[in-house]
Amino acid sequence: MIELDISVVMFLIAAAFVAGFIDSIAGGGGMITIPALLAVGIPPLQALGTNKLQSCFGSFSASFHFYQKGHLKIKENLPFIAVVFVFAMIGTLSVQVFSADFLSKCIPFLLIIFAFYFLFSPKITEDSSHRLIGVIPLALVLGGIGFYDGFFGPGTGSFLMLAMIVLGGFGLTQSLAQAKMFNFTTNIASTLIFALSGEILYSVGLLMALGQFVGANIGSRIAIGYGVKIIKPLVVCVSLAACVNLLYKQYF
Repeated sequence: MIELDISVVMFLIAAAFVAGFIDSIAGGGGMITIPALLAVGIPPLQALGTNKLQSCFGSFSASFHFYQKGHLKIKENLPFIAVVFVFAMIGTLSVQVFSADFLSKCIPFLLIIFAFYFLFSPKITEDSSHRLIGVIPLALVLGGIGFYDGFFGPGTGSFLMLAMIVLGGFGLTQSLAQAKMFNFTTNIASTLIFALSGEILYSVGLLMALGQFVGANIGSRIAIGYGVKIIKPLVVCVSLAACVNLLYKQYF
């Protein structure tokens, strides 16, 4: 049992608050919380499991707020939710067996591409457009991202948003809302697997959940209020920050 003093607990709650705020707008909250958990001496697998637990509260808070404001239609997304859930569970099982080295080398370059796409593409607006692929192909794409989130994680929010905008034809705020719902789904799936594996520190995770919940609630309100003006630049910044973080870990 890891014992943490009050200053460390407050540090983790503050980290979760900031992560929840950023994650609800642009994704990438794990870039803050996972290093914070590792920094206080929590082993890697327990850090990942605890992070997924506390992330559930942030993604739920953001999803619920988007739902209240009419940006989410749960019934229409149930097939996608089911696929994402199953694939995320498989990804979380896989990360406990296989190495993520290959993904750590490839993902930074994908994040760069996505960041510049968000920055320069005229398609990134609040307006919906024509869906490029059918329901089944889109479900498989989302399932692949769900597997990735369970297995590795960085940039998942950006990938989900991009899939919904480019392939699904949804507007920016609606895509963000759906991304949060799918992210909540992947977090629940991963948390269940980590719980069965005994890799969650519940006391730490639930305390951090307080910060996550509040931060995500505030962030989702700002996202709805300011729309593309704040979502687009934050997605670009978070994607590039995730890229730099991964490249630094890989080569330095």
